[in-house]
Amino acid sequence: MVIKVFVATSSGSIAIRKKQQEVVGFLEANKIDFKELDIAGDEDNRKWMRENVPGEKKPQNGIPLPPQIFNEEHYCGDFDSFFSAKEENIIYSFLGLAPPPGSKETEKTEESGENEAQKEDSEDTGDLSESQEKNVSVCSVTAGTKSNGCGDYLRNCGTVADKASGWQWVDYGPQAEPPLGRV
Repeated sequence: MVIKVFVATSSGSIAIRKKQQEVVGFLEANKIDFKELDIAGDEDNRKWMRENVPGEKKPQNGIPLPPQIFNEEHYCGDFDSFFSAKEENIIYSFLGLAPPPGSKETEKTEESGENEAQKEDSEDTGDLSESQEKNVSVCSVTAGTKSNGCGDYLRNCGTVADKASGWQWVDYGPQAEPPLGRV
């Protein structure tokens, strides 16, 4: 099964070019086989893409913009769907592929059976639900700096939570910085 990514190589929109680069770069970095199909230079590709994007996924003007992602003839989604799947570590499911052994998605699948019982227990005790936990992100701060590495500045040391955006900043002190990521 080959993933098809429909792109416009001569797009005048910087936003579209960045989205296309992000999708293609991610697939290359993760060694996922894909075929890049240009809709700007090939009328057949453009026509095929427009005809095969489901009606509910088309914008109001009816013309879907690249990048659009397919697994053979099966529509996977657009950039926003791709980005969400990547953030939730379900990219292989999104693409209709089996996750490689040892991937986060494989671990999620294996743990889902265990988590169901734990979820029921945590709901009874008032713990955060999984969806609430996904909305908290962590950025690290090295000692003596005021920047959290994400371009924002802290007003004081320690843990600062911004409930509106869901970001949480933590000062890890002088030790090595932990990797950035979702908690």
